[in-house]
Amino acid sequence: MRQVRVFSQEPLGANITVKLDEGAARHVSQVLRMKAGQELVLFDGRGGEYPAVIKSAARNRLTVTTGAHHAVERESMLHVTLWHGLCRGERMDTVMQKATELGVSALVPIVTERSVVKLSEDRAQKKLGHWHSVVVSACEQSGRNRLPELSAPVNFTDALGDIGSHDYALLLDPESETSLAAVLRDASPLCRVLICTGPEGGFSETEREAATNAGMLKVSVGPRVLRTETAPVVALSMAQLLAGDMG
Repeated sequence: MRQVRVFSQEPLGANITVKLDEGAARHVSQVLRMKAGQELVLFDGRGGEYPAVIKSAARNRLTVTTGAHHAVERESMLHVTLWHGLCRGERMDTVMQKATELGVSALVPIVTERSVVKLSEDRAQKKLGHWHSVVVSACEQSGRNRLPELSAPVNFTDALGDIGSHDYALLLDPESETSLAAVLRDASPLCRVLICTGPEGGFSETEREAATNAGMLKVSVGPRVLRTETAPVVALSMAQLLAGDMG
């Protein structure tokens, strides 16, 4: 039977009684139909996890009692930041979900010239809350006990000033003759890598030039042009495989 994992927004401790938020309560009691006395696992994003037993379960209220802290970590040694061009709803959700499952350390939605989606400040905050929920669900499903850092959308050219903190800053470009695998094959598994993937329509020539001038290296992941939601999955999988995270 699959282990039920639930994220707690409140800090956890060993051998305490915790009341989880309404969203978790509805999911556990109504969707999973779990009852008092059943077991699950809690984590709060700070590392490790806690076995727990449901004390009481109602429609909007879930009370559990935790056990001892288990220092279980499933994080990659490779610190990967993903910048992804803002794209349409379900596609962006897919990127957030799959990147989290693949062990990304940080997620940054970037606004590009060809981004179809335009967000006001209020709508951007709502989207950020929605993406946070997607990331949490992906951590619950994949066994991660630490949430990747999730940033608010930022303009691509403004973001270029932050690439200096990475050992490798890579822009996916299907026209590049340099492969991502060739660049990272001999890299240390402990290095910091930035991977930047584009929206529907890719990056403009102006953006490619700005990225190169800022110090990013253009790389490809094969001879085919990939969809906006496919490219980051392939790039992250390659990077994690080369780092030894995937066996």
